[in-house]
Amino acid sequence: MAKHQHLKDEELIRMYLHTQQNNYFETLYNRYVSKVYRRCLSLIKDSTKAEDFTHDIFLRVYGNLGNFREHSTFSTWLYSISYNYCMDQLRYAHRTVTVALNDDDEHQLADSSDHELIETQFQQLAQVMGTISPQETQMLRLKYEEGLDIRSIADQLALKDSAVKMRLKRTRDKIRRLYDAHYL
Repeated sequence: MAKHQHLKDEELIRMYLHTQQNNYFETLYNRYVSKVYRRCLSLIKDSTKAEDFTHDIFLRVYGNLGNFREHSTFSTWLYSISYNYCMDQLRYAHRTVTVALNDDDEHQLADSSDHELIETQFQQLAQVMGTISPQETQMLRLKYEEGLDIRSIADQLALKDSAVKMRLKRTRDKIRRLYDAHYL
């Protein structure tokens, strides 16, 4: 398996699809399992469910690897599947929750509407994020998902620190403008 570590994600996918050897998929799995878990945990806030969802997501990815068309990077495709799966699970959980009627009904209704508002805002933000360039998305992911510092991002993208700072600021401002223009 170590000999596959140097291959890019897309190469691993092509090799897996061509040979059906699981070690190629295992390399992808090992490369991304902790990131998918952290993504799930940040959305779900439950470590046990995050583990289950991570497992389910990779089963889904495994079954749909032939549908990956390289229109975006594998990590972007995987992130999208992870986000959508977690949001679907949250929506499903909200639909199946039954609430006992008592004196706290007003408080429970407020909590429910707060969750709906947050879910709506997440969906709106995801739509706005879908309109920015892959380069902008990559830089945001490096900073906020992978937790890299400015220097590490600059090194990885062969840029100066100041360029990374400016691009991150411009991208955040752009997202804020797009969000405000469409949803406020």
